[in-house]
Amino acid sequence: MSPTLVRHQLPDSASLRCEGPPLPAGSRARARDWAEIQEGMLVPLYEAAYDRLGIGPGTRLLGLGCGSGLALLLAAARGAQVSGVDADESRLELARERLTPDGLPEHTQVVSGGLEAAASGDTAFNVVTAFHPVGCVSTVEGLAASLTAASGLAERGSAVVLGGWGPVERCATAGVLRVAQRLAEAGGDRAAGPARWQPSGRDDLEELAERAGLRPDGSGRVACPFGYADLTSAVRGLLSTGVFDAALRVAEQRQVEKELAEALHPHQRPDGTVWMPNVFRYLIARTR
Repeated sequence: MSPTLVRHQLPDSASLRCEGPPLPAGSRARARDWAEIQEGMLVPLYEAAYDRLGIGPGTRLLGLGCGSGLALLLAAARGAQVSGVDADESRLELARERLTPDGLPEHTQVVSGGLEAAASGDTAFNVVTAFHPVGCVSTVEGLAASLTAASGLAERGSAVVLGGWGPVERCATAGVLRVAQRLAEAGGDRAAGPARWQPSGRDDLEELAERAGLRPDGSGRVACPFGYADLTSAVRGLLSTGVFDAALRVAEQRQVEKELAEALHPHQRPDGTVWMPNVFRYLIARTR
């Protein structure tokens, strides 16, 4: 099975990212900020899950919400065959750049299509990952539906990795993300709508696995500090996560950036860098 990227086309209720209608401007720039500033801070989460599962030759991995493809690239570097799906075409464009550079064999593919297009031939996946985005109000039902659909492309007993925020008291970024929640609600978005962040509950991942018909099979915690060269980079990185999208729909971008920068000031060090210790959590579940 060749490395494959597809644009996720399940119904809106099964969206893999916490997002609503596309933002009118700037989404391409935010996708680039995600790839260049923010995504690398989740590498410890990716690597911890891969180490635990022994990802390598023989692994046929499907990444749900693969974004700009860094997690897929790390798996491919271990010898895994990888495919990915995402709802964000801007991020997928960057993933294609990462996974199909000049010099790779001709059989490397990047295609567009539905979730079923991620499967090549009759070979089923044996690992499914969904590292993002548990912690957004609007994602649980949709992600459960996507996981159920993806499980149909995997072998029985395959590992499914779910990722999310750890305890709120151990995530310095939690206080900053509350700015997104407050601005969205102040602008009238009080429903469980697009990209509204909320603190993770202790059993969120287990509840998600149960909704998707999966069997929990172990979990772990990983330190994923968020570090930025300066305040501007921190603002750009956090805006790229999608958590502030609802706030940007109801407030001017300048206001969102100003209040986000103010919330970041307590985490800025004397040399101008920004540092926020966080703990993320992952759950290993199995298809039935």
